Amino acid sequence: MRKIAVFGVSGRMGQMLVREIDAASGASLSAAVERAGHDWIGQDLGRMMGGAARDLVVTDDIDAALAASDVIIDFTAPAATVALARRAADAGVAHVIGTTGFDDDDLAALAEIGTRGHIVRAGNMSLGVNLLVTLARQVAAALGEEFDVEIVEAHHRHKVDAPSGTALMLGEAVAQGRGVNLSDVADRGRDGITGARREGAIGFHAIRGGDFIGEHDVIFAGPGERVTLRHVASDRALFARGAVRAAMWLEGRAPGEYSMLDVLGLGKS
Repeated sequence: MRKIAVFGVSGRMGQMLVREIDAASGASLSAAVERAGHDWIGQDLGRMMGGAARDLVVTDDIDAALAASDVIIDFTAPAATVALARRAADAGVAHVIGTTGFDDDDLAALAEIGTRGHIVRAGNMSLGVNLLVTLARQVAAALGEEFDVEIVEAHHRHKVDAPSGTALMLGEAVAQGRGVNLSDVADRGRDGITGARREGAIGFHAIRGGDFIGEHDVIFAGPGERVTLRHVASDRALFARGAVRAAMWLEGRAPGEYSMLDVLGLGKS
């Protein structure tokens, strides 16, 4: 059995991960972890999730959770994730990262940790979104810069980062297709007298409200025609299923920082 620990277990995604691990063949939940001082610490996980007791107590003991696990799944916060990645790599425990909102320093730290650890990191764990990333790269490579690119995403009112990790994945794919660096061409929202659109820019726009699970459009607007690639998530459980799939896939892999494209056989690794 693949022993999997969930960090941030009290959140919506954490609880979905628990259910998906329970349902997965060949997987078992090895630890349920929350931050120090959280109300769930010391309580039975099953009871806290509104069900029957399951003889697993929520803990804030990271070392004990790592010692009990083959792999951890983490949808928490950037600083916590980077610190946890170091400890997981030192302990020889694989790490699936669904956290978003990393800055450049965080990403550089994770890349360094990936030289000795086993990481799958993705802004989105769904099959459909990762297929969309592949298509966005291909369309961007096929269409010239006379096609302006705008990426529009919508999420629920509680999401704390913008653009979404998925929108940035799509922007990176478009930039790769065009052979440019996203940081050089990204245009994140517009306000006031902005002047004409910058040639070659990749625009980002974030909608926040209600209970959107996640919607992403990549718009290629050319002279006389438009091409729109679109993905709509209707069930958050698909992200948890993807994360568990990644946790199972990491078994026996060489050290590295992988993506969901690798897990799904769409990448180069």
